[in-house]
Amino acid sequence: MKKPAEELTAQIAQWNEELKDTSAIGVVAYFLHHFDKKIILSTSLGLEDQVLTAMVLRQKKSTPVFTLDTGRLFPETYDLIARTNKYFGIRMKTYFPEATAVEKMVADHGINLFYDSVENRKMCCHIRKVAQLPRAFAGMDAWICGLRKDQSVSRFFNNLVEWDEHNGLVKINPLIRWTEKEVWSYIRHHHIPYNLLHDRGFPSIGCEPCTRAVEPGEEIRAGRWWWEHELHKECGLHKR
Repeated sequence: MKKPAEELTAQIAQWNEELKDTSAIGVVAYFLHHFDKKIILSTSLGLEDQVLTAMVLRQKKSTPVFTLDTGRLFPETYDLIARTNKYFGIRMKTYFPEATAVEKMVADHGINLFYDSVENRKMCCHIRKVAQLPRAFAGMDAWICGLRKDQSVSRFFNNLVEWDEHNGLVKINPLIRWTEKEVWSYIRHHHIPYNLLHDRGFPSIGCEPCTRAVEPGEEIRAGRWWWEHELHKECGLHKR
């Protein structure tokens, strides 16, 4: 998308104002029409992403959907990829990390380098996830993702519509104001497949070695990179 900075900023501000009271499915419908073939849905197979997959594909089946396979996902997540593809009658695009980059990282820093420092963990996230985004976003002007304000401190200030400067795309967060209860209600009402780990105390699910179940009363993302400070708990996909 090529627009002058001021014009783009004004457009995003206008969208946030005009669509602030629009339902999530209405927001999805608006941007599917506006961006047509230039919009893509990213999914990590979380509850929010499963809701959005349903909202998007039931309105426009041809919308591309992609996920990132880091090589260290839970078996239950791979199972959900298969079940989701079958349920919606699609074959989501799966992007894998560049093999030589992973090999060098492991050779230099060890197989579980992410436990040693925040810098190592972010390097691992970048190589296994973030570095694949340019391929996924090639030719796109906008992407839909499942951020919600109450997922973490770092996401509280995200907006419905944002400019993703790092990837050069309009970023749309239709569920930004939804609660966890609303997400679960939609999943159950529409019988959408979800990761079975959610029934075992995993409200947020990433790579297997970097995710644990949470205790009663803990925050939703407390089980993600639990050895780090709350403010560090992003992998780089959602830079502000």
